Amino acid sequence: MSTPIDVVTGYLRSLSASDPDDIASFVSESFRNEHLSELGSGCTGRAEYRRRLPNFLAAFRDRSYVVEDIVEQPRESSTDVVVRYRLRANYVDGPIADSPIDIPGVMWFSVHGDQISKRVDVWDSLTFLHQTGQVPRP
Repeated sequence: MSTPIDVVTGYLRSLSASDPDDIASFVSESFRNEHLSELGSGCTGRAEYRRRLPNFLAAFRDRSYVVEDIVEQPRESSTDVVVRYRLRANYVDGPIADSPIDIPGVMWFSVHGDQISKRVDVWDSLTFLHQTGQVPRP
């Protein structure tokens, strides 16, 4: 059996690849995906999450999630894993073609057994808008 940190780091590695089925295999049927950043969009359920993945993967090419810090906290019925990360990618949907981005963020996962039941993601929306040319830098 994998540890909760193994599950989360495996999930992040799968996000760096381009297989929506592999990514979705890390999450539970009732997975809750919450985005607290202004530009984020959450969803509920593995099927809905899987349906949205191709758009995300196409918009953020050459993705990598660099783990800067990771903390595990056992709970009564699950384990929480908090990851401070940097998303590095080329964003293809903005006014500047293939904008290289380097965005800091934090993800908070709830892991039950070998599956992620909840992910809360907070990332720097303003830095993203600056790096993709959607908002000028001050």
